[in-house]
Amino acid sequence: MWKKQSKSSQSVVVISKEHEEYLKSIKREKNFIKTTQIMVFAIFIVLWETAARHNLIDTFLTSSPGAIFELIVKYLGNGNLFNHLYVSTTETIAGFLTGTIVGFLVAILLWWFEKLARISDPYIVILNSLPKTALAPIIILWAGMGFSGIVVTAASISVVVTIMTLYTGFISVEKDKITLLKTLGATKYQILKNVIIPSNIPSIMSVIKVNIGLSWIGVIVGEFLVSKAGIGYLILYGSQTFKLDLVMMGVFILGVIAAIMYFFAAWLEKKIIKY
Repeated sequence: MWKKQSKSSQSVVVISKEHEEYLKSIKREKNFIKTTQIMVFAIFIVLWETAARHNLIDTFLTSSPGAIFELIVKYLGNGNLFNHLYVSTTETIAGFLTGTIVGFLVAILLWWFEKLARISDPYIVILNSLPKTALAPIIILWAGMGFSGIVVTAASISVVVTIMTLYTGFISVEKDKITLLKTLGATKYQILKNVIIPSNIPSIMSVIKVNIGLSWIGVIVGEFLVSKAGIGYLILYGSQTFKLDLVMMGVFILGVIAAIMYFFAAWLEKKIIKY
């Protein structure tokens, strides 16, 4: 299938027609999926706007894409939207990084010390079963009524999931690979660096994608409770004053930002796997 030809000390790879068609089919499938995703979103927006204009839905409760767009333009014009976006995004990134990094390090610690993992196993399960959103007021009181409290709330939602997912992946690596490295005199750090972490790149990237959503949940809950700015504050203020256009605008912006972070994580995953 693959042939190499030498020309002027350079190696040229010739791809067979069958393999070239296979690569084209994969590219066509990717393009089809992306196009379909965009079309589904576009059709949803068109149907929503059409239903709103023809009074098929109650716009007081559901708003409409046109009204949301006008409100976004208004908030962009007076600069308020940038302030709310900055507050929520920085809190989310801080909570996301804290929860992911701490969870990753704890998972490594549990893999490194097997007895510690056995001792802490029931406590991790119990922590995972606790409703973090319900405990958010207590967490905020402990961590502080402000940026730190919201960040800790966001991190607390994702950290336990990160620990359980990554630790399960670490101990699921093929024993034969670890045994082989041990017979060659590899240290535990070398096994971790060259086998455990590389084998769990897909799990790590999956955790990152999940933690994006979990961090946003924690931030919004925290902003509901103590913040005076942010997307969560906008949603809460809109619901309290019955300005549901404002609520829907906050939800829409929240979805857009989460989508951007997700696509960045997917792009990063491709780069890391390729590397």
